Amino acid sequence: MASASSLRGRLLRRLAALLAVLLLVSGLSAYWNGRAAADIAYDRTLLASARTLAEGLYAQDGSLRADVPYVALDIFAYDSAGRLFYQVNDIHGQPISGYENLPPPPPGTPRTDDYPALARFYDARYQGVAVRVVSLLQPVSEPSVNGMAEIRVAETENARERMARDLLLDTLWRMGVLALGALLLVYGAVSAALRPLERLRAAVEDRQPDDLRPLPVLATQSELRPLVVSLNHFTERLRLQFERQAQFIADASHELRTPLAALKACLELGLREREPTRWLATLNEAGQGTDRLIHLANQLLSLARIESGARAIAEGGAQRIELGHLARELGLALAPLAHSRGVALALEAERPAWVQGEPTLLNELLSNLLDNAMAHTEAGGAVVLRILEPAVLEVEDDGPGIPPDERDKVFQRFYRRSPRWGGAGLGLAIVGEICRAHRATISLHDGALGGLRVRVAFPPA
Repeated sequence: MASASSLRGRLLRRLAALLAVLLLVSGLSAYWNGRAAADIAYDRTLLASARTLAEGLYAQDGSLRADVPYVALDIFAYDSAGRLFYQVNDIHGQPISGYENLPPPPPGTPRTDDYPALARFYDARYQGVAVRVVSLLQPVSEPSVNGMAEIRVAETENARERMARDLLLDTLWRMGVLALGALLLVYGAVSAALRPLERLRAAVEDRQPDDLRPLPVLATQSELRPLVVSLNHFTERLRLQFERQAQFIADASHELRTPLAALKACLELGLREREPTRWLATLNEAGQGTDRLIHLANQLLSLARIESGARAIAEGGAQRIELGHLARELGLALAPLAHSRGVALALEAERPAWVQGEPTLLNELLSNLLDNAMAHTEAGGAVVLRILEPAVLEVEDDGPGIPPDERDKVFQRFYRRSPRWGGAGLGLAIVGEICRAHRATISLHDGALGGLRVRVAFPPA
């Protein structure tokens, strides 16, 4: 009726399991109720048979006799559904008629209160089969015999079992039909209830790939409204991501077009020169322009790598990294560059600081922060990298700093404070994206050295 992975199939399977349990419980209840009803009905018959035998008791020659006609013996001996056995005992407990060794009442068997008779009902086994027995005490008051005679009548339980089984089968049949009908009704009701979801699926499926308009919320049912709202939120985030990518591509194209045009013009002018010294100057200028293009291309690739790194972190691919160790390795690698610029590079790390992150992205973050600090620090200045507890790093320089009104803008892509500082305006933008991928907070402050202090706080590992 429904696929194994569908909500409809899951609901029907769970409902079928619940109905099966109810069917089992109802069947057992019907069996035990039927058996109880059969015991009541057949116990009454057993007691009536015992009373019939009691009516045939008489005294003769000082002893008790039982007058049981042969027709009655035939009725007692065989039954359409089982066998009947009887035994008549005199006032001394000696059998005077019927079958031998019919089981006596077990000790402690209570007298029944359901009938006005001195009778006890009990279960026993006779000739290898289970039987239900009634023991009736019949008062005998004759001149020569005075006491209590006992009449026992036993019946095999075939008739009782058949009656209880018939009630069980009838109950199971009726409950099974009702359960099947309930499943069919639930299937129809669920199918009707899922039609709005199918219409929602069709509406999403029919949209063009570039159609990111929100789905209408007012026309949906209250149960589907949270799903539609979540889809609209996701679509909005996707639309903003596409707009950011489109803006990034446009900005990158613009940023690449200008230096490429300048490089091409420089080469064309050099080709027109006739003096070798002018050629050398042109080549030097072209090399510097190529270096700037390579730096810009590397930063653009870094931004592209951030997307894959952020996905890896979101999918559980983050590693446990000690910031101090990462900072020492990067500091050793940048020490020659800092020395060539006349900048003192210092590392302050008192205790280990562990974070969960992607090593390549964290190395890129530190590299951009230190490169940006050294670029804005004059010769003879200092750049300090601090590792604080629990998972905080700070980079401080003694450069000109950034005015408070511009500190939010420097994280925008391709934003430059002043052309004299050079660069493509991507360093702090890359840092901001990496912080976002690691759920870290970045803030800019006035440094104690008079320059800028960048503070990045990570969630501790």
